[in-house]
Amino acid sequence: MSRIGFKPNKNEAMTFFFLFLPDGSAAGYFQTIKLKEFTNRLKVKGMSHGWHFDKTWDYTFKGNMIFVKNSRNLPDVKVNPKLIQYVRPVEINLKFNPLNEPYEYSKYMTPESLEIGKKSGDKHWEQIGEVNGNLWLDNEKFSIKDCLGQRDHTYGVRDWTGVGNWFYYVIWFNKNLAINPAAIITDDGRLSTGGFLFKNGKNIPLKTIKIIDHQFEADGIYPISSILEIVDNDGILHSLKAEVGPIIPVPFTDDKGNQSILIQSFGDFELDGIKEGYGTFETLRKK
Repeated sequence: MSRIGFKPNKNEAMTFFFLFLPDGSAAGYFQTIKLKEFTNRLKVKGMSHGWHFDKTWDYTFKGNMIFVKNSRNLPDVKVNPKLIQYVRPVEINLKFNPLNEPYEYSKYMTPESLEIGKKSGDKHWEQIGEVNGNLWLDNEKFSIKDCLGQRDHTYGVRDWTGVGNWFYYVIWFNKNLAINPAAIITDDGRLSTGGFLFKNGKNIPLKTIKIIDHQFEADGIYPISSILEIVDNDGILHSLKAEVGPIIPVPFTDDKGNQSILIQSFGDFELDGIKEGYGTFETLRKK
């Protein structure tokens, strides 16, 4: 998982990059820098997202990453360096080839959903693609071949502690089937929903999303599972079941001391009885 963010009002740019390793461990990289001017170049320190006129993208990285045995401990290494398993040089060189036309959320959202969602961005584009390339940990090479992935671009205010509660799933089954449901839940239970179903080459907006069940651990922060009932723009009802995988928590604190925890994870999904779905299981919860 890789993110690059620019804050023109603060002359600031940031990036974070997470790796979930096959043995259950995880690695992280985080940088914030000051910028005098902003350009079309999407690069912060060692991370670069490079676009091309043929609509493909290159994702490259070169730098040292912090590794922890338990992914949940990654945010705590600043106060407890003993949690660091080791620091290793990492390099990636990946090519993203799009499979669908970009989907923009707000075009199909209701006025109420747009109003509720103002603190999470005014515009939100998503695009599915096939990823190929290599990742190196020291001299150990991981080849990534015909892997499904997704890129998103959000424009506007992102108030991590002001939104309160959201979920965002990006799920791939095969080159002809993927789904991306997302919702913000207000304190009084109202929902701002968005997203799309990609099926047989077509982006189908999601009309409604109903939460049937959300299970969290005792702290109410860390997710366990989810069941959603979704109706798409063609009037077709879908059932989506999710189980969370290894978790990396990302804390955010505002000037008043309010704190939210963004959960970054990959999970397992089942759509209308179709199993072996895999993708992003992301939640944001007030602490």
